[in-house]
Amino acid sequence: MASVSMSSSLPPRPPNAAAAMPVLEPHYTDMMDASATPSSSVSSSSTTSVAGRSSTFSLDSAATPSSSPPRPHRAADVAWAPIRAAAAPLGPRDFTLVRRVGAGDIGTVYLCRLKTDGERGSSSSCEYAMKVVDRRALAKRGKLGRAAAEKRVLRRLDHPFLPTMFADFDAAQDYSCIVMEFCPGGDLHSLRHRMPGRRFPVASARFYAAEVLLALEYLHMMGIVYRDLKPENVLIRADGHIMLTDFDLSLESTSSPALEEARNAAEDDDVDAVTPTCMPEVHLFRLRRSLVAAVTAPPVDWWAYGIFLYELLYGRTPFVGATNEETLRNIVRRPLEFPSASAASPHIDAAARDLIGRLLDRDPRARLGSRRGAADVKSHAFFKGLNFALLRSSAPPVVPPPPAAVHQCSKSADVDVPQLFDLF
Repeated sequence: MASVSMSSSLPPRPPNAAAAMPVLEPHYTDMMDASATPSSSVSSSSTTSVAGRSSTFSLDSAATPSSSPPRPHRAADVAWAPIRAAAAPLGPRDFTLVRRVGAGDIGTVYLCRLKTDGERGSSSSCEYAMKVVDRRALAKRGKLGRAAAEKRVLRRLDHPFLPTMFADFDAAQDYSCIVMEFCPGGDLHSLRHRMPGRRFPVASARFYAAEVLLALEYLHMMGIVYRDLKPENVLIRADGHIMLTDFDLSLESTSSPALEEARNAAEDDDVDAVTPTCMPEVHLFRLRRSLVAAVTAPPVDWWAYGIFLYELLYGRTPFVGATNEETLRNIVRRPLEFPSASAASPHIDAAARDLIGRLLDRDPRARLGSRRGAADVKSHAFFKGLNFALLRSSAPPVVPPPPAAVHQCSKSADVDVPQLFDLF
């Protein structure tokens, strides 16, 4: 996945170290292959029916403006001022590329600045992240649908812990560009490696997990299944709060969120299947000899959330094996285990382990969050005493230092796509 964070000198993670799902719900990470992604066409859809209700997941693209109107939660962001001041629709010639900050499966991310004066000869002090997608390369790999899905999701988002899309436009015939906010603090994976023992203290893990939980709650209420939760996709903004990124594996549903009425235990006994509150659960299937599957219901995000929390607290994922196949076998057969007290932080309490255990229930219908979504998770004892409504104004565990001045890079500085700089 392309990341809009600053690059890190850390060694890359082995593919088998990725958080993974049970056999019906494998984790979506860089192991996603073309056989489990939308077709090379930018338009695709599928329909499923559960408990008499139908839901359509669509990858149809839609025409978009070159810049997005400011939305209520992010309208006060200072980065909007230069965007609003631009007299004409923005394009590649309006930006100065500074340096490459990340590269992933469907795109490359650059730190950039908006040119401000009439001659477009100087740049503003506001920094942005520009994700550049090579459509021709993606078409050859059958992944155009993923790029279209990400752009469509980003267009809908308006949340403090999710990205703001300032503009989107084409550069020449083959490149598609999305301008988002830049996160100078890197990602949680890099930050965890700088912690003592390469694990977060419980208070820090609780803070980051709570902000991610609010982001997932919003996505599910918007009918979006994220499917790519991992520390590498949780970025640290300049103020120390998080931003969830990378939505090319996300799925959208046409179903509407519904509130579930409270039932007593006797009524619950009469219910054969539990229906998630935000979206209908759909049938999942396993792809032969692959760690990926088509997962289109929120329980997959709650499984990934359990893996995510385990990694923050213990510094590794719970089912990792020497190979991808061994990891898959561990997910299916091996019981969840926690490190011994001597190897783990003494501050990890029973509430954290109980939450992780309930999130990693192999039965999606019994998994925490499958009935009332994020409300079930927020009410767990691990978050006792945490005021979710005031989280945005709370002091984060780490605030990144001001970034050092960076000069514009030259064409030769980016050997992968030197021709791209001719467009800016």
